[in-house]
Amino acid sequence: MDFSKFDKKDTRSGFGEGLFEAGQQNENIVAMCADLTGSLKMDKFAKSFPDRFFQAGIAEANMIGVAAGMTIGGKIPFVGTFANFATGRVYDQIRQSVAYSNKNVKICASHAGLTLGEDGATHQILEDIGLMKMLPNMTVINTADFNQTKAATLAIAQYEGPVYLRFGRPKIPNFTAPDQKFEIGKAVSFKTGKDVTIFATGHMLWKAMEAADILAEKNIDVEIINIHTIKPLDEKAVLQSAAKTKCVVTAEEHMVAGGLGESIAGLLSREIPIPIEMVAVNDTFGESGTPDELMKKYHIDTPDIVSAAEKVISRK
Repeated sequence: MDFSKFDKKDTRSGFGEGLFEAGQQNENIVAMCADLTGSLKMDKFAKSFPDRFFQAGIAEANMIGVAAGMTIGGKIPFVGTFANFATGRVYDQIRQSVAYSNKNVKICASHAGLTLGEDGATHQILEDIGLMKMLPNMTVINTADFNQTKAATLAIAQYEGPVYLRFGRPKIPNFTAPDQKFEIGKAVSFKTGKDVTIFATGHMLWKAMEAADILAEKNIDVEIINIHTIKPLDEKAVLQSAAKTKCVVTAEEHMVAGGLGESIAGLLSREIPIPIEMVAVNDTFGESGTPDELMKKYHIDTPDIVSAAEKVISRK
């Protein structure tokens, strides 16, 4: 693949564009932010619909409670802040006021994972997918690039029920189709292959594509599946691919515990017990550094996917 042809954009800007378009389409959509309007790219919505935008300040728990209350009046609240503050800081409010009550709140979390970079471990959350996927009624989405994040934002605006939408800070290649139809719970095949399947989510989809090119030079034919919706998991797509290749790798910018890898491993152990390797952060906090430095140090980079694929094939 010619990797040079793709422009780089940040996924949070895809959220901002999607939120603005959703706001144009539905006047019941409101937005709230915890003092991070610029970082979440919610400026366009705030300026265009000032009577539907609410600045909550650094009071995330209050923001979640207010959002849950707004749904009772038929509003569709999109709440935005960093992933660490959107989950870890307000888990009780999300559990009680949103998930348990099955409220139509969209929790939109930027700056997820290690690639938040220089802000360090206090802001880099690597356990948020696990926290959110364990909540009954919660849908969990982790998008790969600008276009997919925009499409996902528009899709969740039409979906009834709680959603956790996870995206990131850095600019990455924008490689998915601009006119794509985002189907919640429906995995997307990016490449067919016969030797090993890589199930990738979020920024790691791009790394999986790079790894596939390297593995092709070694005569290893890789299948790549984009798991943008972690819950509900597209079990049919996972099982079909796993049955074909007989070994799988998962790739995510998240902790091993509680992430996509564990969801797929659990499914495979019940249905098709085959070898699996997980490329994810292994039971540690992050630290300050550039995204590239951190992905390399914590072993979630392209060479790590290549190594995992070679290892899992040897275990067939």
